[in-house]
Amino acid sequence: MNLDALPHAILLILAEFSVGSLIVVLIADARGMVPSSYVKLSAGVIASAAVLMLLSAFNTSGADLGGYRLEDGLFGPIRGVAAAFLAISVVYTLLAFAEQRELSLRVGTVGAIVGVVGVGMLAYQVSPPTWSFAGVLLSLLVGMLALGFVSQAMILGHWYLVSTKLPGQPLVELTFMLTIVMVVQAVLLIVNAAVPVREVPESTALFAGSLGSNPAFWLRVGVGLLFPLALSFMAWRSSAEHSMMSATGLLYIAVGAVFVGEVLARGLLFVTGAPV
Repeated sequence: MNLDALPHAILLILAEFSVGSLIVVLIADARGMVPSSYVKLSAGVIASAAVLMLLSAFNTSGADLGGYRLEDGLFGPIRGVAAAFLAISVVYTLLAFAEQRELSLRVGTVGAIVGVVGVGMLAYQVSPPTWSFAGVLLSLLVGMLALGFVSQAMILGHWYLVSTKLPGQPLVELTFMLTIVMVVQAVLLIVNAAVPVREVPESTALFAGSLGSNPAFWLRVGVGLLFPLALSFMAWRSSAEHSMMSATGLLYIAVGAVFVGEVLARGLLFVTGAPV
């Protein structure tokens, strides 16, 4: 891991988690089958993550991160977008707790759009050494959805542990979408790993070097991608059979695996230039 790039890697992961979680909560709430208490808890989690994202944005600086070149001039705009996302997240949370559902959905949608714009700016900022801006953007967007679906599905699973009368369809849908996202992420990883980067960062950090000989890359593939893909499929099948305790337990493990995968992916980005 490139220690100089650690604050930036943390910023990327927090942005993926907070924006992805907001998008998934909005999808689940718009379907009208999830408890309001779930939306309230998730909104609070998103606002808390947005606070950490803004703090991380102020903790990043410098156009060169230990040999990894950034697109200069975006630190100020990214901080502005992070502040706007936090403000909207707080308003969304207040509306959710006030049970103003229609208004909260509208405000949340605006927040999701702002958040995606921020993720796009982050992708452009870290794209110079990679094979293309598109590769980094797709990697962050799919990672964002993976973190959002797995964390929100795990949180929603707890409601089924205390109430057997809830409709199972919301968890079935979230776990199904998580499985699809993980498949898309696997395909994208193959593409991003196969296309040569424009610049190989001159880094002496641990795990610097080619992807094929890099143990962190194979951990990313096995532990951070294939393992949670299998877990998400099993959670989907379990929830479809209304075995919600099993599905929630599987999602607990999947959350850890997906987060580990994203940490490894962002670490590899800053030492290899490959947005895997």
